Amino acid sequence: MNETHDIPPAPDFNPSRAKAAQDLTVPAILMMVLAGLWALYSLYGMVGSAGTAEQMTAIDTALEQYPPELRDKLSGLVDMMRSPSFRIFSQLPSLVVCGLVILGAWKMKNLQSYGLAMTAAILCCIPCCGPCCGLSLIPGIWSVIVLNRPDVKAAFR
Repeated sequence: MNETHDIPPAPDFNPSRAKAAQDLTVPAILMMVLAGLWALYSLYGMVGSAGTAEQMTAIDTALEQYPPELRDKLSGLVDMMRSPSFRIFSQLPSLVVCGLVILGAWKMKNLQSYGLAMTAAILCCIPCCGPCCGLSLIPGIWSVIVLNRPDVKAAFR
Protein backbone atom coordinates (compact mmCIF):
# COMPACT_ATOMS: atom_id res chain seq x y z
CA MET A 1 0.00 0.00 0.00
CA ASN A 2 1.65 3.21 -1.22
CA GLU A 3 0.41 6.44 0.40
CA THR A 4 2.95 8.89 -0.98
CA HIS A 5 0.30 10.72 -2.99
CA ASP A 6 -0.93 12.39 0.24
CA ILE A 7 2.44 13.95 1.05
CA PRO A 8 2.76 17.53 -0.23
CA PRO A 9 5.79 18.34 -2.37
CA ALA A 10 8.84 19.76 -0.65
CA PRO A 11 8.95 23.56 -0.59
CA ASP A 12 11.24 25.29 -3.02
CA PHE A 13 14.14 26.02 -0.69
CA ASN A 14 17.06 27.87 -2.13
CA PRO A 15 19.60 29.38 0.29
CA SER A 16 20.46 32.28 -2.01
CA ARG A 17 16.76 33.08 -2.42
CA ALA A 18 16.28 33.01 1.35
CA LYS A 19 19.26 35.38 1.80
CA ALA A 20 17.84 37.78 -0.80
CA ALA A 21 14.44 37.73 0.91
CA GLN A 22 16.10 38.39 4.25
CA ASP A 23 18.08 41.34 2.82
CA LEU A 24 14.97 42.94 1.31
CA THR A 25 12.51 42.42 4.17
CA VAL A 26 13.40 45.44 6.32
CA PRO A 27 13.53 48.06 3.52
CA ALA A 28 10.32 46.66 2.01
CA ILE A 29 8.48 46.91 5.33
CA LEU A 30 9.80 50.45 5.89
CA MET A 31 8.62 51.43 2.41
CA MET A 32 5.15 50.00 3.07
CA VAL A 33 4.87 51.76 6.43
CA LEU A 34 5.99 55.14 5.09
CA ALA A 35 3.74 54.86 2.03
CA GLY A 36 0.82 53.90 4.25
CA LEU A 37 1.40 56.92 6.49
CA TRP A 38 1.66 59.20 3.47
CA ALA A 39 -1.54 57.70 2.00
CA LEU A 40 -3.35 58.45 5.26
CA TYR A 41 -2.04 61.99 5.16
CA SER A 42 -3.23 62.34 1.55
CA LEU A 43 -6.66 61.02 2.46
CA TYR A 44 -6.83 63.58 5.24
CA GLY A 45 -5.88 66.24 2.70
CA MET A 46 -8.84 65.15 0.59
CA VAL A 47 -11.49 65.18 3.27
CA GLY A 48 -9.99 67.46 5.91
CA SER A 49 -10.55 71.16 6.20
CA ALA A 50 -9.00 73.61 3.75
CA GLY A 51 -7.60 75.62 6.64
CA THR A 52 -8.63 77.17 9.89
CA ALA A 53 -10.69 80.34 10.09
CA GLU A 54 -7.62 82.23 11.32
CA GLN A 55 -5.62 81.08 8.28
CA MET A 56 -8.38 82.15 5.90
CA THR A 57 -8.65 85.55 7.62
CA ALA A 58 -4.87 85.99 7.36
CA ILE A 59 -4.99 85.17 3.63
CA ASP A 60 -7.83 87.63 3.06
CA THR A 61 -5.93 90.30 5.04
CA ALA A 62 -2.78 89.69 3.01
CA LEU A 63 -4.76 90.01 -0.25
CA GLU A 64 -5.90 93.50 0.75
CA GLN A 65 -2.40 94.90 0.16
CA TYR A 66 -2.54 94.14 -3.58
CA PRO A 67 -4.14 96.31 -6.28
CA PRO A 68 -7.85 95.53 -6.89
CA GLU A 69 -7.39 93.78 -10.28
CA LEU A 70 -4.69 91.49 -8.88
CA ARG A 71 -6.67 90.97 -5.69
CA ASP A 72 -9.65 89.70 -7.73
CA LYS A 73 -7.46 87.21 -9.60
CA LEU A 74 -5.77 86.01 -6.43
CA SER A 75 -9.03 85.68 -4.51
CA GLY A 76 -10.38 83.51 -7.34
CA LEU A 77 -7.28 81.33 -7.06
CA VAL A 78 -7.65 81.07 -3.29
CA ASP A 79 -11.33 80.16 -3.63
CA MET A 80 -10.43 77.45 -6.14
CA MET A 81 -7.84 76.02 -3.75
CA ARG A 82 -10.43 75.94 -0.96
CA SER A 83 -12.85 73.88 -3.06
CA PRO A 84 -13.29 70.18 -2.26
CA SER A 85 -12.78 69.13 -5.90
CA PHE A 86 -9.35 70.81 -5.97
CA ARG A 87 -8.33 69.11 -2.74
CA ILE A 88 -9.44 65.71 -4.08
CA PHE A 89 -7.69 66.04 -7.44
CA SER A 90 -4.52 67.49 -5.92
CA GLN A 91 -4.13 64.43 -3.67
CA LEU A 92 -4.78 61.77 -6.34
CA PRO A 93 -1.19 61.66 -7.70
CA SER A 94 0.12 61.14 -4.18
CA LEU A 95 -2.31 58.28 -3.58
CA VAL A 96 -1.31 56.64 -6.87
CA VAL A 97 2.38 56.87 -5.96
CA CYS A 98 1.70 55.47 -2.49
CA GLY A 99 -0.29 52.60 -3.99
CA LEU A 100 2.56 51.80 -6.39
CA VAL A 101 5.10 51.91 -3.57
CA ILE A 102 3.01 49.64 -1.33
CA LEU A 103 2.41 47.14 -4.15
CA GLY A 104 6.04 47.23 -5.26
CA ALA A 105 7.33 46.82 -1.71
CA TRP A 106 4.99 43.86 -1.17
CA LYS A 107 6.27 42.24 -4.38
CA MET A 108 9.84 43.02 -3.30
CA LYS A 109 9.31 41.35 0.05
CA ASN A 110 7.96 38.24 -1.71
CA LEU A 111 10.70 38.29 -4.40
CA GLN A 112 8.20 38.76 -7.23
CA SER A 113 8.19 41.27 -10.10
CA TYR A 114 11.67 42.74 -10.10
CA GLY A 115 10.58 45.67 -12.29
CA LEU A 116 7.79 46.73 -9.95
CA ALA A 117 10.06 46.37 -6.93
CA MET A 118 12.69 48.58 -8.57
CA THR A 119 10.00 51.12 -9.57
CA ALA A 120 8.83 51.35 -5.96
CA ALA A 121 12.39 51.77 -4.72
CA ILE A 122 13.08 54.55 -7.24
CA LEU A 123 9.82 56.33 -6.37
CA CYS A 124 10.93 56.32 -2.74
CA CYS A 125 14.18 57.99 -3.79
CA ILE A 126 12.39 61.01 -5.28
CA PRO A 127 11.94 63.36 -2.31
CA CYS A 128 9.26 65.58 -3.85
CA CYS A 129 6.87 62.78 -4.82
CA GLY A 130 7.89 59.82 -2.70
CA PRO A 131 6.10 58.86 0.48
CA CYS A 132 6.93 60.91 3.59
CA CYS A 133 9.18 63.26 1.59
CA GLY A 134 12.81 62.79 2.65
CA LEU A 135 12.22 59.92 5.08
CA SER A 136 11.59 57.51 2.23
CA LEU A 137 15.11 58.09 0.90
CA ILE A 138 16.55 55.71 3.48
CA PRO A 139 14.63 52.54 2.51
CA GLY A 140 14.57 53.66 -1.14
CA ILE A 141 18.34 53.88 -1.53
CA TRP A 142 18.80 50.76 0.59
CA SER A 143 16.43 48.86 -1.69
CA VAL A 144 18.03 50.10 -4.91
CA ILE A 145 21.47 49.00 -3.67
CA VAL A 146 20.25 45.55 -2.62
CA LEU A 147 18.11 45.08 -5.75
CA ASN A 148 21.11 45.74 -8.00
CA ARG A 149 23.11 42.85 -6.57
CA PRO A 150 23.33 39.95 -9.05
CA ASP A 151 22.30 37.30 -6.49
CA VAL A 152 19.18 39.29 -5.58
CA LYS A 153 18.25 39.83 -9.23
CA ALA A 154 18.53 36.09 -9.80
CA ALA A 155 16.31 35.34 -6.79
CA PHE A 156 13.27 37.10 -8.27
CA ARG A 157 10.67 35.04 -10.12
